[in-house]
Amino acid sequence: MAATEADEATPPRCAVIGAGGWGRNLVRNLHELGALHSIAEPDAAQRELVHSLCPEIPITADPQEVYNDPQVRAVAIATPVATHYTVAQAALNADKDVFVEKPLTSDAQQAWALVRQAEAKGRLLMVGHLLLFQPAIHWLRTFLAAGHIGTLRSIHQERLGLGRARDYENALWCLGTHDVAVQRFLLNGATPSAMRVQGQSVLQAGIEDDVYLHLDYPSGLQSHLHCSWLWPEKRRSLTIIGSEGMVAYDEIGQTIQHHRKGINTSLENVDDGAETVYRGHGQPLRLELEHFLDCIQHGSACESDGRFGAGIVDLLEQATNQLRRAQDA
Repeated sequence: MAATEADEATPPRCAVIGAGGWGRNLVRNLHELGALHSIAEPDAAQRELVHSLCPEIPITADPQEVYNDPQVRAVAIATPVATHYTVAQAALNADKDVFVEKPLTSDAQQAWALVRQAEAKGRLLMVGHLLLFQPAIHWLRTFLAAGHIGTLRSIHQERLGLGRARDYENALWCLGTHDVAVQRFLLNGATPSAMRVQGQSVLQAGIEDDVYLHLDYPSGLQSHLHCSWLWPEKRRSLTIIGSEGMVAYDEIGQTIQHHRKGINTSLENVDDGAETVYRGHGQPLRLELEHFLDCIQHGSACESDGRFGAGIVDLLEQATNQLRRAQDA
């Protein structure tokens, strides 16, 4: 086999920085993909735990060892959000391609600074918006683009449950990030023209446990997201209303239903039935990391690049600022 063919068959060597709960998922998947080179984790107990999972992989407490290693082509970052900026900045300074778990940062100015840095360095910056890699979401985007439900009128999203409350971010940042990203992906990056957001802080002052986010688009489309970690039952749903029908995506069951229903211009109900048009579970994390490796190796267009991720941070920051202004009024 020629050297170029061997290079083509060998995945880029990646290091994982941060081996906590989600970081270990990155470790496992990259290891199974044959791309894991090393791990950096400052906590000794976490290092011991991840070492038991893949004892042959080098582990260090100092990420600088990863940055200095010329064999490491890319890093995958699963550290706390507050550290994303400094860790990603250091990796880019070391000329590594970078994968960062969502959100890219907790600050829009820092997010855009990383985008500019990656572009100046000619390096890939990808953000781990996991739901974009559910096969159902890709299927749904194609279905909508084909016009099967006509002109889109409204989008309704729910991400609710009795979840783990945070003391450093509200429910919109913690939960709604998923849905904002899915919405932007389905709409091919369309930018809202107006925003209204309401939230309620029940458990801790200044940390909203329950948030409603409403977005208006120039086309007349409106979206409505409700996210809460203070809710009695788990709901993960997406409903899209069009001029020629409706679709409902059940994230838990991984099904999409096409409802041939609506109200005509005479205000008469139309119901031509419904059918399940998609059913199936994917492995979104595996697909996401395969995409990252493919983008590095073959220069494929990244579906969740730094600009996409920074745009999500921008929107979340604007919504949070609106919440703070309402509190101060």
